[in-house]
Amino acid sequence: MARIDYSDPARLDERTAGIVAKNRNANIFRMMAHSPDYLRQYCRLGAAIRFRGELDPVLRELAITRTGILCEAPYEVTAHKRIGKSVGVTDEQNDALENWKAAACFDEVQRAVLAFTDEVVTLRKPTDATLNAIAAKLTPGALVELQLSVGFYIMTSKFLETFGIDMQPVDDVV
Repeated sequence: MARIDYSDPARLDERTAGIVAKNRNANIFRMMAHSPDYLRQYCRLGAAIRFRGELDPVLRELAITRTGILCEAPYEVTAHKRIGKSVGVTDEQNDALENWKAAACFDEVQRAVLAFTDEVVTLRKPTDATLNAIAAKLTPGALVELQLSVGFYIMTSKFLETFGIDMQPVDDVV
């Protein structure tokens, strides 16, 4: 159960209500709508991460889902397993993300992305060896996008858990 009330749709300005509606009235956006200016900027950066840039969408979604797992944010994990599947993450890969190191379903680049993600989340920055390994496989632009994706979804996971955002049916999750 949410730790504070969700925003009241009747009290939202038209622009904020439109953003929430565009995002299927997902609980995360209903909560974030308490701060309309932050909601708008959050959505702008989120859209850039998800829909622009050069980072391969499968790599992005593996990193985002793994971030949610490490941050213990089931709302995020559920949402991004679905999103990942829509861009090419296999069911086997989604199922293996909890214990990816023991799984054979990830290629060399995916394993480097997951190692990088683990270290950014758990160590706050990657070791030189891990950074060098992923930097050898991605362009500088894709590497920047990977790090910003992980960082954005650490923030998102912490937001979800701080406010106890309620899960929604899988089909409704953005």
